[in-house]
Formats: sequence, C-alpha cells, structure tokens
Amino acid sequence: MTIAQLPHEHVRFAHNSERQFAKLLDFYAIQWDYEPRTFVLQTDRAGNPQQAFTPDFYLPAYDLYIEITTLNQKLVTKKNRKARRLQELYPHVNVRVLYQRDYLHLLVKYGLEPPSQLVTDGLDAAEPKPLDLAPPPSRSGAPPQAAAESA
Repeated sequence: MTIAQLPHEHVRFAHNSERQFAKLLDFYAIQWDYEPRTFVLQTDRAGNPQQAFTPDFYLPAYDLYIEITTLNQKLVTKKNRKARRLQELYPHVNVRVLYQRDYLHLLVKYGLEPPSQLVTDGLDAAEPKPLDLAPPPSRSGAPPQAAAESA
C-alpha cells in the first residue's frame, strides 16, 4: 500500500518557511497554490514590467494571497511596500504579509518545530496568536466592495 504524498511534498519552495507553512496548510486540508500569479506594480513608458510582486501563496477558499517574510528588516520593508502597492493597483485582491514573529508562533503552536530550535529574539512569551485569514478592515471605513468601486 502506497501512502499518498501531501501537496507540499510536490513543490520546490524557495525558503524553508514556505515549506513549513504549506505543511501546516496541508495538515488542516486548506487548499493552496504556490506563487500562482505575478502582479505587475510598475511599467516603463513602453509598457514593459519594471517591478512585480509574486505572493508566496494563494488560498482559494479565502480568496487570499499570503506573503511570508522571515528575513531581515530591509526586505520586510520592501515586501510591505510591494503589498501596499498591490492593494492600490488591484483593490479587489486580498493580500496579507505574514511576519517572522507570526510564522515562529505558528511553528511553535502547531508543533512543526520545537521551540528550542527557533531563534526567538524579540518574541514575547505570550500565547501564540492563531492565523487570522479574515480580510483586514478597509482603511477608508467603507466595506471592501464600496472601496473597490470607488477606485
């Protein structure tokens, strides 16, 4: 009898944090796609892409893109800027950035890595927060649909 492989076992991830996150999604049977779409953020005068953003995951059931950032602060700032620009240009697209502290809390909470193996400098000892996949509230205070129509 052959044991079926989980989806995360069929993908070559750019970073171990992405593999671990996919493993968690598989465990909870949450369907996901890895880097399924690239969004053009800036073009030159001829219309050629100059800057783009490819979020790490898309969760179809939540209509949500997730970018995992476990790297240094300079790269976090760059990813935040790209995520904000994506929202400006594509207001109908939901994207969330999962930060290092959030990722580490998930690893510990769901037992993917023992706490002793993690670098937790700067993390508080509070109970890890669950991953909230609900869309963030609209900045304008208007419902997401109204915000998208006014853009």
